[in-house]
Amino acid sequence: MPAPALAPERPAAPRPLAAVGVAEDGDEVSAAVDTHAPDVVLMDLWMKRIDGVTATRRLRARQNPPEVVVLTTFDSDENILHALRAGAGGFLLQDTPPPEIVDAVRTVAAGDPILSPRITRRLMDRAVTQSDTRERARAALEALSTREHDVVQAAAEGRSNAEIATRLYMSVATVKAHVSSILTKLHLDNRTRIALLAHDAGLA
Repeated sequence: MPAPALAPERPAAPRPLAAVGVAEDGDEVSAAVDTHAPDVVLMDLWMKRIDGVTATRRLRARQNPPEVVVLTTFDSDENILHALRAGAGGFLLQDTPPPEIVDAVRTVAAGDPILSPRITRRLMDRAVTQSDTRERARAALEALSTREHDVVQAAAEGRSNAEIATRLYMSVATVKAHVSSILTKLHLDNRTRIALLAHDAGLA
């Protein structure tokens, strides 16, 4: 007697997603996470008091932290690298279609990273030219003193003047003086360029 045919198993339905809370600014993120215990946080970068990179770094330093997916319009190389180094598991642009955002949340919740295709392409292009760029950046940084190197390193990590002052045991005024000297020596026009140069040199 032939064995009875078995119906194929239905694939498990994806776990439903729910938005459990909203934080208006980066300084409200930790409290919102304490209240709602989300698996994944969608993080903007531009916020008034505490930016998304700092908020991400603080979240990822916690015990059993939620995953973070950056969802933003600010897609400069600096922002991408800062966010990823702060612990973000994904980086999406705000024009990403909603179904792809949902898929990204599920992917990151499962422990896998996700990047917008445009971001992936840019990082690949950056990797191709990184070697030559790194040598030029390191040569430029040789003009700095040891203390100025320390300031550059901290700035590349996205730290504010106050955070740099605390870390390096100096006053905020001294940090500002170092930043001014660095800008002059490297012929740069703002501290964003300092951070990018530091990234190019492989300091962060």
